[in-house]
Amino acid sequence: MQVHFGFDLFRAEWDESTVCIGTFDGVHLGHQRVIRIAVDTARKAEMPSVLVTFDRHPTSVTAPEKKPPAIDSLYQNFERFSELGIAVCMVLPFTREFMQTPAADFFEQTLKAKLHASRMVVGHDFAFGHGREGDANWLAKRIPTDIVPPFELDGQRVSSSAIRRAVMEGKPELAAKWLGRPFETTGVVVVGQRVGRTLGFPTINLARSFDQVTPADGVYAGICRTVNGTFAAAVNVGRRPTVDGNARTIEAHLIDYPGTDLYGTAVRLAFVRKLRDEIRFGSLEDLQCQLGQDVQRTKEVIPI
Repeated sequence: MQVHFGFDLFRAEWDESTVCIGTFDGVHLGHQRVIRIAVDTARKAEMPSVLVTFDRHPTSVTAPEKKPPAIDSLYQNFERFSELGIAVCMVLPFTREFMQTPAADFFEQTLKAKLHASRMVVGHDFAFGHGREGDANWLAKRIPTDIVPPFELDGQRVSSSAIRRAVMEGKPELAAKWLGRPFETTGVVVVGQRVGRTLGFPTINLARSFDQVTPADGVYAGICRTVNGTFAAAVNVGRRPTVDGNARTIEAHLIDYPGTDLYGTAVRLAFVRKLRDEIRFGSLEDLQCQLGQDVQRTKEVIPI
């Protein structure tokens, strides 16, 4: 998949394209349906599929106080777009000036003149342009447009906001059902308090670099992908009350990890199942005993 950040170095050497537009945070099952229709439509017409998205969530500009944490990073979204078959991804900066662009100007100057759109695919609730005047029906009057209805699973509408709630409520299995894969976080391994290693359960501590939704405090069975391979992981999210932790952290004990230093490297951590709440133990010995049980349960959930 080709990725472009804005139009400065962009040049379309095609006459027509099928274009889909959206924030696509998390690229959940509903987003996937929109993207697959765009890809299939483009292939049947022998033209490129182009996906237009934004460098930030629109509410970070329209209503910063209501901006939700992201489900995935932009680069995680790129991976999903590519897996779904998108040929070209155009990332536009969502600024206040962009927000005030009239829908007709964006349609003519960007979609038609720059991307050479001859067909559009959008979700039923899509809208763009100043005052959100360019909704799906507005588009359909100007260009052949597939308007994709809401996606429901087991009678419930799949949405990014519902997935965020599931993650924050400690329900990774529900989030995974709507995402079509486990919820993941990415981070860099940094130095922690090094308490885990004294108890026989060394952990890696993750530091993230963007505002991502965080699972509810507790212990989870997860899967960690590192530069040295993939491992089952017993993951703790919270403040570590037994050792008087004063900051909320994400740390993981990698089961059967060979011991190579991971400091400074990036890892991906998938949350599969919540095992228990985070609690304060009466002693480090009690904590050590519980950690052993957490590891055993993780092995049962994730038999890597």
